[in-house]
Amino acid sequence: MDLRLVSHVLFLRAALRRRDRWDAARIAAHQDHALKELRRAAYGGSEFYRRHHAGLHDAPLDQLPPVTKADLMAHFDEAITTPDLTLADLEEHLRSLAGSGGDPGRPWRGRWWAAATAGTTGGRGIFVWNRAEWAAVLASYARANDWAGLSARLAMPLKVALVSSRVPTHQSAVVGASVRSKMIPTLRLDVTAPIDENVAALNRFQPRILVGYASALKPLAAEQQAGRLHIAPQGVMSASEVLSPHAASELEAAWGSAPFDVYAATETAGIASPCAYRNRHVYEDLVIIEPVDQAGNPVPDGTTGARLLVTVLFSRTLPLIRYEMSDTVRLGGRGCPCGRSFTLMEDIEGRIEDVLHLPGRTGTVSVHPIVFHDVLDQAAIAGWQVIQEPTGLRVLLAGLMPGNSVEGVRAAVAGALLAVGALDARVDVQVVARLERTALGKAPFVRALKDQP
Repeated sequence: MDLRLVSHVLFLRAALRRRDRWDAARIAAHQDHALKELRRAAYGGSEFYRRHHAGLHDAPLDQLPPVTKADLMAHFDEAITTPDLTLADLEEHLRSLAGSGGDPGRPWRGRWWAAATAGTTGGRGIFVWNRAEWAAVLASYARANDWAGLSARLAMPLKVALVSSRVPTHQSAVVGASVRSKMIPTLRLDVTAPIDENVAALNRFQPRILVGYASALKPLAAEQQAGRLHIAPQGVMSASEVLSPHAASELEAAWGSAPFDVYAATETAGIASPCAYRNRHVYEDLVIIEPVDQAGNPVPDGTTGARLLVTVLFSRTLPLIRYEMSDTVRLGGRGCPCGRSFTLMEDIEGRIEDVLHLPGRTGTVSVHPIVFHDVLDQAAIAGWQVIQEPTGLRVLLAGLMPGNSVEGVRAAVAGALLAVGALDARVDVQVVARLERTALGKAPFVRALKDQP
């Protein structure tokens, strides 16, 4: 590890632990101060933000226009606050990293860490962090372990197995390479590798923490139940994909405790994670999140927003102020037996891209993934996907539960669609060895026609 980075991370982790006992007023005061510093840096160094917020430099946060990934990528060289970097530089660096199989944890030019998104939500995004910012990213992910009660100790290294993408430009790869040490031995497994290979590697490694996409953990839980996987992790963490209640119960049945559902993104790093009581708290000292409706108006606690605006309080190199994400989340109030005052995130329902729009009896019908969860969670052994095609829907089942049949599942899906007002669409059900995955190894539950290559 980069020694200066290590010192930054250790300092920040200690600071974050002290903040655990802040009350709501202290959290709000910190947000107010950090936001002023962020905006000062953005207006001082970013021509994009000076123009984007013209006439609003002293306006409240909720009066500022949102910024999208497309906005940032189209104006990247104006948005970034350092003249040392350009989008072309970063693209060349990431191409080189992907082609050479180099170490993504080593700082590029001795100063920068970079990662790219896959482009499944409106185009590829490239993001970059300096040493202080990258330390904040790493500290935010370490907080998830701390809040779950799973921290590294000298007498007991924190052996982490991560089952996700091994693409070196993916943030999980950069994070894994940055933290790998004697204190945190890390096994990185490719989610697209044959399941028996990953099972064998996990049996040899015996992780204390198992981390992965929900679509990667579900088949591993089935392997554990079948007696082929023999691990006893102290904690199982699901990240980067929606974890359904049914999948969570399967993970709990396999390993004896409820999984920790961590909410994070490449652009923001950690946003929220559960405490030991499995109540998910927002990292309000690191980010400000605003669930809003379709018109951009804030929604009250207890109401699911149509999308999410996120302000990353530690972002300086590429400021993110009211950055628009397509996730639909629901916030709750405060108060938890753990004693933390950070706002609770009650639910993460996924992305608005996960909602299919199908012909209905009275026009277009929006079909939320929950319609498919209700039918397919109990039909597939290791996961499922619904892929929209020009002629109908293709349903992939990774294995078929006993007592189910392809025709029975097809009829159940068709009936569920009719029940929510969709016309009689063609439904083709296939049992497959593995699900279709994106370039970064994710297996989204639903793939709309517009999301496909």
